[in-house]
Amino acid sequence: MKIHNQSTGLYWFRHDCRINDMPALNTLSETVDILLCVYVIDDEWFTNSQWQSHPMGEHRWRFLCQGLVELNQSLTEQGNRLVVVNGTGALPIQHLIDKFSVSHLGYSEHCGVYEKKAIEQIALSHPNLRFITSNASHLYEPPTLPFSIDSLPDSFSAFRRKVEKRAEVADIAEELTHLPPSPDVNERDNQFKEKIIPASCLDTDASSQGFRGGEKQGVAQLNYYLFETDLVARYKETRNGMLGWDFSSKLSAWLSAGHLSPRYVFKQLQQYEQQRVQNDSTYWLFFELLWREFFHLHALKVGKRLFDFGGVQQQKPNTVFNAAKFTQWCLGKTGFDIVDACMRELNATGFMSNRGRQLVASCFVHELGLDWRYGAAYFEQQLIDFDVASNYGNWQYLAGVGCDPRGHRQFNLQKQTQQYDPNQQFRKAWLRFD
Repeated sequence: MKIHNQSTGLYWFRHDCRINDMPALNTLSETVDILLCVYVIDDEWFTNSQWQSHPMGEHRWRFLCQGLVELNQSLTEQGNRLVVVNGTGALPIQHLIDKFSVSHLGYSEHCGVYEKKAIEQIALSHPNLRFITSNASHLYEPPTLPFSIDSLPDSFSAFRRKVEKRAEVADIAEELTHLPPSPDVNERDNQFKEKIIPASCLDTDASSQGFRGGEKQGVAQLNYYLFETDLVARYKETRNGMLGWDFSSKLSAWLSAGHLSPRYVFKQLQQYEQQRVQNDSTYWLFFELLWREFFHLHALKVGKRLFDFGGVQQQKPNTVFNAAKFTQWCLGKTGFDIVDACMRELNATGFMSNRGRQLVASCFVHELGLDWRYGAAYFEQQLIDFDVASNYGNWQYLAGVGCDPRGHRQFNLQKQTQQYDPNQQFRKAWLRFD
């Protein structure tokens, strides 16, 4: 009698903490008999570096933990569960592959240098391992683009013109209905909740406004911004706002954690345009998704140069690190009211408007003359919606060493303050005026 050998798969959740629009997870679940669903909390997130005390701030950490709890609930409803481990890089995954004799590894591709390096290490140490991957963090399947990654246009405008004419946003994956069972995992290998995620991280902090992690929360915010309020129909007029919740979609937080896929957001936006209205504002939300797409592809193209002082242009700016000025900027004590208000909002909530980010970055590089890498690292620590490609791409852009063909993008802070906070409402909300 022939005995069937059960195959074991491992799905490594990283920047895709959801169960919908997950083509690699779908394929893996159809391929193996037993499935191990894993999330790694990397020790490096809480280790001091040259640029910051550590990369994971309290607001993003809380948001991430909330998403993990919801992901575990969703997996449980599908007949599986989430295994959370800690360690460094690929080592925890390599340990689990060996322990459970994993034959197939599933994951979503990501543009991050460290994310790619971890996969390469696993491939080298486990040459017989089969990989099942997808590009669900992108709008487009890279092979369908009208150019290779290496020949990606250097400017956003050239990129946009090409993809709008010659590329189609990929379809979302079929809805997941069931997962294979999880193997028996002992307490030592699964440190979910009690050991890694403190209960304080799971509470909704009033300071975080409406940001609560999880796929269901992301879908709810998308429905709110589109179908419940029609706010998207006025987005182009309100997008430069600085105070409140409704002036922008706030979807960047759920996109950065992978609680929503950009393709799902696009499909819902399409449905809204078909059922309600299609105008410049609804296009502008797609325009923002295109910017995200460009920066993700740009990060794939340039690799480690995304973090170089001289940027992708390899032209070192005339800036230096000054500890006193850097601290003043971080604390919102630069003397520039609009900048200080933005920084205090960031520290208190983990959020800052797009307009605010441009102003504080411009001030950091041009008025204060500081090394842009420290500003980018501080954003990485504090922002709930930190995304490596968009964050470092935008900082290089503002520092004049990125993909902006014009270079040297400096904002007139006085003029910008008068234009975007004429009645001092935003500044009064975050600064104490005598």
